[in-house]
Amino acid sequence: SGVTGGASSVDQQHNFSSSSNDRSLAALEHEHETMTRVKNITKIEMGKYEVEAWYFSPYPAEYTGIEKLFVCEYCLKYMRLPSTMRRHVSECQLHRPPGQEIYREKNLSVFELDGKEHRMYCQNLCLLAKLFLDHKTLYYDVDPFYFYIVTEVDSQGAHIVGYFSK
Repeated sequence: SGVTGGASSVDQQHNFSSSSNDRSLAALEHEHETMTRVKNITKIEMGKYEVEAWYFSPYPAEYTGIEKLFVCEYCLKYMRLPSTMRRHVSECQLHRPPGQEIYREKNLSVFELDGKEHRMYCQNLCLLAKLFLDHKTLYYDVDPFYFYIVTEVDSQGAHIVGYFSK
């Protein structure tokens, strides 16, 4: 019924298991870093802007490895071809983010979106954001989050200038 000074076999197993988990986690992190080190999209065109992408983003394979990805500035749908983009822009019904406008001052507005209600838009927003954020991990599981989209409003519509989520 005495206490021994050495580690028990349970402690040794736990330490071995933790060490093994650390190695597995390190291997997964290395794999992620290796995979995401290479940009898969060089540039995006969104509205009147053409911007160089900074990081990898997990867009579907058929949209990667291309020189430029075209993104609708209102609904955030993405396309490979300028002709597809032109057609889409002429038909797109959105001229502001979906969701509730919760703030407006002069030409700035903030929209609140429930990720569950506006899943596709929020997923597209996350994919777009990942092109510029190295450590963003949220892409597809947007349901439990609210997104707040900051826009600049003009006669054409509400143009995204930033966002955050919680």
